[in-house]
Amino acid sequence: MLPDTPQPLFVVQRHAALHALLHNPSAIGGIVVLLLVALLALLAGQLFPGDPQDMVARPLLAPLQDAGFFLGSDSLGRNVAAGLAHGARVSLLVGIVAASLSLVIGVLVGATAGYFGGWVDDVLVRLTEVVQTVPAFLFVIVIVAIGQPSVTVIVLAIGFASWPVIARLVRAEFRSLRETEFVQAARSQGFSDIRIVFQEILPNALPPVIVSVSVLVATAILMESALAFVGLGDANVVSWGSMIGEGREHLRTAWTLTALPGGAIVLTVLALNLLGDGLNDAFNPRLRGRS
Repeated sequence: MLPDTPQPLFVVQRHAALHALLHNPSAIGGIVVLLLVALLALLAGQLFPGDPQDMVARPLLAPLQDAGFFLGSDSLGRNVAAGLAHGARVSLLVGIVAASLSLVIGVLVGATAGYFGGWVDDVLVRLTEVVQTVPAFLFVIVIVAIGQPSVTVIVLAIGFASWPVIARLVRAEFRSLRETEFVQAARSQGFSDIRIVFQEILPNALPPVIVSVSVLVATAILMESALAFVGLGDANVVSWGSMIGEGREHLRTAWTLTALPGGAIVLTVLALNLLGDGLNDAFNPRLRGRS
């Protein structure tokens, strides 16, 4: 019989990382919470049909005061539970899409700078530093204030403000990998630069990037909530941040209007951080061996 063909190293590492992740209680807890939030967002239309901004109840109902509105109503008589469910859609949409945009820009800039080096690296590093010198949230506020405060503009603003973190990380990984033996072998076989970047180096540079993406999603959710809190959110949709902003005027008499969406944000961001820590432990061989 022929001996079994050995698996590539990155496949073995991926399987080891997945095994470590699935045996990390904190990471599993984060995954479960995120799945529940995602399920709530997906089923929001079925659980609470209609527009969540419709006034359907007596204003300022306390939680459990009315069985039909078990989480109460806000100052305009809108269903708080419906707002939380539909707000999950907005928060997850902004977080995932903005993080994806940051990932694409950061990978392209970082990979180009780290692989080619020279003047290309110098120009892209200077560009990254210029963007990083401006506080991210201030940059987002300026873009949203100039444009129309809509979900699309908010996503683009957060995505364009957050890519330098990914770019610097990808650049460092490419600089450490571009002279390795497997890259030299690919060059000797006549592979194009694009093929070497995306098929040879990038798969080996992804693990630390994947860890950072979970942090980017959490940051994007917090930024969108902060924008809505200060009145720069999309007025046509309900978000957790807008619910907090509208509930702060009744903080003493109806504190749940602020506490419930605030708790949803805290729980989601905590779950993302737990998942990020679990991914870091799983992809880091030293931490994986210590656990």
